[in-house]
Amino acid sequence: MIEYRIEADTVGMRLDKHLRKRMPNVPVSHLFKMIRTKKVRVNGKRAQPEQLLVEGDVLTIRGTEEQLTLAERPKSDRPPPPPPPVDPSRLVILMEDDWLMAVDKPSGMAVHTGSGITGGTLVDYVRAYLGPKATRNDFTASPAHRLDRETSGVILVAKRRPAMVHFTEIFTHGHPKKRYLTLVKGKMPRDSGVIDLPLAEHQQTAESKARRGVNMQEAVTRWKVVRQSSEAALLSCTIETGRTHQIRRHLVAVGHPVAGDKKYGDFAFNRDVRARWGLKRLFLHAERIEFPHPEDDRKVVVETPMPSELKDVLKRAALL
Repeated sequence: MIEYRIEADTVGMRLDKHLRKRMPNVPVSHLFKMIRTKKVRVNGKRAQPEQLLVEGDVLTIRGTEEQLTLAERPKSDRPPPPPPPVDPSRLVILMEDDWLMAVDKPSGMAVHTGSGITGGTLVDYVRAYLGPKATRNDFTASPAHRLDRETSGVILVAKRRPAMVHFTEIFTHGHPKKRYLTLVKGKMPRDSGVIDLPLAEHQQTAESKARRGVNMQEAVTRWKVVRQSSEAALLSCTIETGRTHQIRRHLVAVGHPVAGDKKYGDFAFNRDVRARWGLKRLFLHAERIEFPHPEDDRKVVVETPMPSELKDVLKRAALL
């Protein structure tokens, strides 16, 4: 039996991630099986993989680390090959201190590895830049929020666990103010507006849908016309909720799809703007973020200008 108490450096970490760090030689599938079969308990109660650890929590794990390490390791649990090396000098850092980094992510760079993405992610670049300083007190620097692969702009990276806990709290409750620039099809009906339209949970499982139906989540997007032509509009958008692909899904729902959007957009319009204006990517840029600093809650504002390839598109569209 393994039993120990959670200390301050581990506060705020998910249970499953903590177990993987604590016992790196134990197959991941076996760790999840132990949680599922109640062989891992927190304060004597059944544990959940996603629960956040609190200082003073007592973890109890049935078995010894040696026994767990000898568990059969399926092929799927073999560690993946290391990602290809990246050049950290390509990382555009907008702000950095002991707590966080603000990075200007280019379009086409994924934030994390995933399906079909094996390397060259924002995580790879950040950790290559930080080197040995990427890990501190068992926490490795990680992005504090999401940004779609094809979206460019500012993204925050937590360098310390307390910073990640802070950002998780403020992003969950919608406190940071994020502003995006986007080019959309058509003429907007007025100079500004609000899209208050619930969106289906993006990653809801089939089992969950069958059990309780589609889970609709509150979603609010505010937009303002920056420039308008007869064919398209450049909008400034702020979001009061952080749903997956929120701006893209909201704008197509009101009849103004984002230019270059291969998933939700108007494909004929996309072909046209590519041929006439040279748009080769999603026209969505995270221009500005305002948030309370994790150290003392002082207001911080980070901005990054629109990339040159998007400015060139606006010039050809007579919108700049």
